[in-house]
Amino acid sequence: MRDVFVVDAVRTPIGRRRGGLAEVHPTDLGAAVLSELVDRSGVDADLVEDVIFGCVTQVGAQASNVARVAWLSAGLPVHVPGVVVDRRCGSGQQAVDFAANAIRAGQQDIVIAGGVESMSIVPIGSAARWGTEHGAGVAYGGAGWIAHHGDAEPSQFVAADEIARRWDVTREEMEAFAVESHRRAVHAIDAGYFDREIVPVAGVTRDEGPRRDTSSEKMAAMPPLLDGGLITAALSSQVSDAASALLLASQDAVEKYGLVPRARIVASAVVGSDPELILTGPITSTPKVLERAGLSMADIDLFECNEAFASVVLAWAQETKAPAERTNVNGGAISLGHPLGATGARLLTSVVHELERTGGRYGLVTMCEGGGTSNATVLERVS
Repeated sequence: MRDVFVVDAVRTPIGRRRGGLAEVHPTDLGAAVLSELVDRSGVDADLVEDVIFGCVTQVGAQASNVARVAWLSAGLPVHVPGVVVDRRCGSGQQAVDFAANAIRAGQQDIVIAGGVESMSIVPIGSAARWGTEHGAGVAYGGAGWIAHHGDAEPSQFVAADEIARRWDVTREEMEAFAVESHRRAVHAIDAGYFDREIVPVAGVTRDEGPRRDTSSEKMAAMPPLLDGGLITAALSSQVSDAASALLLASQDAVEKYGLVPRARIVASAVVGSDPELILTGPITSTPKVLERAGLSMADIDLFECNEAFASVVLAWAQETKAPAERTNVNGGAISLGHPLGATGARLLTSVVHELERTGGRYGLVTMCEGGGTSNATVLERVS
């Protein structure tokens, strides 16, 4: 199989709900990163063979193949197709993995992959999911699902609490983790670590999510999301708006068109996990992708485990022995935000840039996903 290279990777700032990007149409968010990616990479847009985007809530403004519409909204060549995938929170990462697989197999040579989600314009919730005014009376699954898993819709909030209990993660530990996420994100913003990867949109130049005034004391005063639970809003990922995209190319394309690769996609993996615990997939996707890559935990310079909830990352770290000093080094979804379909591509984009900044060699990105699945991808910096 052929090598797959990341030629360039960009993202918008991550906008807070009702923030600076709240009124930007999701196709315009996507168009911004696509235009910037083509310009920065120097690739002839006519050579792009497909645009694959992740997007979770594909209704309303995100309904009509947002990848294709974003490409056309950028004024790019009409002969280039587009497609949208949904693997819940891992949609953007899966888009990149699908693109890489097509290049490895020799089916394509240059593909753009990424994701977009405007959670301000298309809110997450039952009405958006089911396409009805209230979503009332619509079951999560049909007769087969009910026969095997019952008639209650799985809840990520229940799952996050249960993970904390099963892995003996205390609320105090999660609050310390969340405070550190904000501290790291604020430091990264102030130090300019994200500047190279961000394309400004609608006057927004920096991520809006991190809170400079957060503290363990403030978090301790917050009520749990569920009666008797441990998880609070401060220990959960933020609702956000953003887009991100990566340009992938084969070795042949790199040489033929004089492209300059920045990273190599070493391996990817996807697993299923308990559909009721939902969020434990990274515990098994991590060793699976490492085995495929022929690497160990010790070889990885940067880990990104998506901060859907603090309990998810802390349980994953317990099982994998991932060191805190190499995990989510510039903050994560608790502080920066989690624009569902864009997050996987955003994490990969940030890892490419952070490996370059620090001189590290390998990065690993993994995340939990609705329905009980998980993606994992290993990248290698190309010097």
